[in-house]
Amino acid sequence: MCAALGWFPGPLGNPGIGPFLWEKLAIPVGLIVPVGAIFLALLITDRVYREGRYTGREAAIIATGFSTVSATFMLIVASTLELMDRWTLYFIVTLVVTFAVTAITVRIPPLGTIPDEPHEDAEHDPEPEARGNRLRHAWDEAMRALHTAPSLPRGTWATFRDGVLMSSAIVPSILSVGLAGLLLATYTPVFDVIGWLFVPFAWLVQLPDPALAGKAVSVGIAEMFLPATVVASHPSEVLRFTVGVVAVSQIIFFSALVPSILATSIPVSVWRLVVLWIERVILTILITAPLAHLLLLVV
Repeated sequence: MCAALGWFPGPLGNPGIGPFLWEKLAIPVGLIVPVGAIFLALLITDRVYREGRYTGREAAIIATGFSTVSATFMLIVASTLELMDRWTLYFIVTLVVTFAVTAITVRIPPLGTIPDEPHEDAEHDPEPEARGNRLRHAWDEAMRALHTAPSLPRGTWATFRDGVLMSSAIVPSILSVGLAGLLLATYTPVFDVIGWLFVPFAWLVQLPDPALAGKAVSVGIAEMFLPATVVASHPSEVLRFTVGVVAVSQIIFFSALVPSILATSIPVSVWRLVVLWIERVILTILITAPLAHLLLLVV
């Protein structure tokens, strides 16, 4: 209510906290989720899971491994880090690293220990195994889906309704969980302490200023844009490039994605998300930094 009225008392009045959460996250997410659902009548991960077409592990992998940010956000990150002259390289490396990190994390805990079972209220309807001519098989499956799909108005209404319900659950979570994370990042040394978890890995791959690198990547769990702000003025292009990739590849952050996942029936708990975030950050640092050392010299 306070945010809707434009009243942010005390520390919430910091432009990077209360107004940022409301104007840059809550309002856009509240509008994009239901509107976007209209145009995504064939695939919302949570709905497909509840229908039995994804197992819990498959839904968790998709939600935590590929629900990354848009190219528009990447442009903002690259601009903040003064990497626009390296845009093509930054985009390609981020894409490759994100897929590589996901390929690794799906095979280890905590994702690897999620039961490969359907939703408790649904009968599993796995994708049939393709045999023979794959193109013909794909065409037949497309025609089968077309014949069994609801009409466009019914499908659009159903996904819009799901989007509105999900949006009503996501926005309050963004304003509460995201607020807690941003307050900790701004007014406490919590993330300075967490950052030391990543310092050895930053040192191992010879990132300049490992302590600053550790702090920068640690604040990403609160809001994925924050790492870019920490190293924006650092003279090392290798450090800025690596942190820029981590900001996107980490995927897990409390101001938006975590509340979004918790608002669904996908079987991923908070502790699993935190452990997964740590794994993704470490793997991204280990993969990206050597690439940055090499590619920034020759490209």
